[in-house]
Amino acid sequence: MYWINGQRHAALAPSDRGLQFGDGCFTTARVRDGKVDLLPWHIERMQQAAQRLMLPATDWAAFEAEMAQAAESIPLGVVKAILTRGSGGRGYSPAGCENPTRIVARSGYPAHYLQWREQGISLALSPVPLARNPLLAGLKHLNRLEQVLIRAHLDQTAADEALVLDTAGMLVECCAANLFWRKGKAVFTPDLSQAGVAGLMRRRVIALLAGTEYRLHCVSEPLDTLADADEVLVSNALMPLLPVNIAQSWRYHSRQLYDFLRPHC
Repeated sequence: MYWINGQRHAALAPSDRGLQFGDGCFTTARVRDGKVDLLPWHIERMQQAAQRLMLPATDWAAFEAEMAQAAESIPLGVVKAILTRGSGGRGYSPAGCENPTRIVARSGYPAHYLQWREQGISLALSPVPLARNPLLAGLKHLNRLEQVLIRAHLDQTAADEALVLDTAGMLVECCAANLFWRKGKAVFTPDLSQAGVAGLMRRRVIALLAGTEYRLHCVSEPLDTLADADEVLVSNALMPLLPVNIAQSWRYHSRQLYDFLRPHC
């Protein structure tokens, strides 16, 4: 079920720049008991992305209300919000685009996430690297072709998620999740200043670790840094936190950090 600019099952114009050029941004949220988890954070991330992409002024109050309305009476589900520049301009030029398009969609919750939380998952190295581009790094923009290719390759393996490097060979993230690993009391997550998506659950995990016995480090490290990790976790707003059993050929048995974080995620 979906709404466009607040209208249920309205039609998206073929000229919309989200369709034409991937000109926009999106966020995907978990719904529990009729409420959108971290709704203010989802709106904030969209506002930040819209500012960096120089999208036209948006009715954020309406957008937030539409996301909340889509979640009503749903015990467990997903709400996805998309903002495009709308229609207009000539070619790539956004000149004259003044009416952005708000899209809100509601769908069921992926049941396998609940199973993964209990059993843990496996990760396989993707042959598709993410291009370094600090101008777009961190944003959840609509240009996701790299992730589509990563997912297509992942579908050909028995793994549950992918380990993704950038074009310099540094760890960045998974196909649809952020990455953490622990060595003793030190917790690491990839630096996302060159590539990747700064997820909201990543933000929450970082906040939860502040002031605890764990020391968080944002790093630029190659794949083999995981070889001597005690524990590996992945996160996104839907999962929201999963333990990793296997990454490539490395196996992990500890869930110390996962058990510490899980009650708060």
